[in-house]
Amino acid sequence: MKRSQSITNKLPAVCSVALLLALWHFACRLEWVPGFMLPSPEAVLRALVGDFPLLLSHARVTLLEAAYGLLCGITVAFVAATLMDRFPVLYRALYPIIIVTQTIPTIAIAPLLVLWMGFETAPKVTLVALTTFFPITIGLLDGYGSASREAADLLRCMGASRVQIFRHLKLPAALSHFFSGLRVSASYAVVGAVVSEWLGGFEGLGVYMTRVRKAYAFDKMFAVIVFITAVSLLLMAAVALLRRLAMPWEAYEKVERKD
Repeated sequence: MKRSQSITNKLPAVCSVALLLALWHFACRLEWVPGFMLPSPEAVLRALVGDFPLLLSHARVTLLEAAYGLLCGITVAFVAATLMDRFPVLYRALYPIIIVTQTIPTIAIAPLLVLWMGFETAPKVTLVALTTFFPITIGLLDGYGSASREAADLLRCMGASRVQIFRHLKLPAALSHFFSGLRVSASYAVVGAVVSEWLGGFEGLGVYMTRVRKAYAFDKMFAVIVFITAVSLLLMAAVALLRRLAMPWEAYEKVERKD
């Protein structure tokens, strides 16, 4: 029964993707769009298969940059959100600055980082960290704020310290919000790394995209876009799996709500 329901839930998404591919195929087959502007799905698939080893080589560099940047973003977000929750004056001082950082286009920051830090890994990791820390920070702040005040008062009456209240009440309450932000940031991390590689570098998916674009190899350009999309989806799935492992009680709560 559950297997059948799972297949039914995924059927609309599968049908929409199939419809999109069919429209793409016929648009190329009937020459609604010139072939040099929009390669066919078959050409993109051939380019993807043919360049797959090269894509994996470039992906290793991009994923390392994304992983380091995401780790830095998580660390900064956790420290900032925890301090802002603990000290309201810090919240009022830092929250507007955090919002402003997200209004600056990423493509505008990247050249400055390259100018200041060079063409190595540092500017790419920094750009990924700047891109990913915001959803996690906001998620943690919302999670800390969702903790029950009555439960916090009860813990204080029982002699619990601030650290104990944070560990046993606020942090578990924030986990759901944290993983929601992390899921968004995981996809942002790859995109941020690719964008930073457009402006300088020697390896990476962004460097590969720049090379094939200059060579007008649009089938390879579409192939790397498909590859990046697949990598981002896999990272989001990994975050969902990590969430289930870190929060096993959510599965029981869903079963109880259905019952």
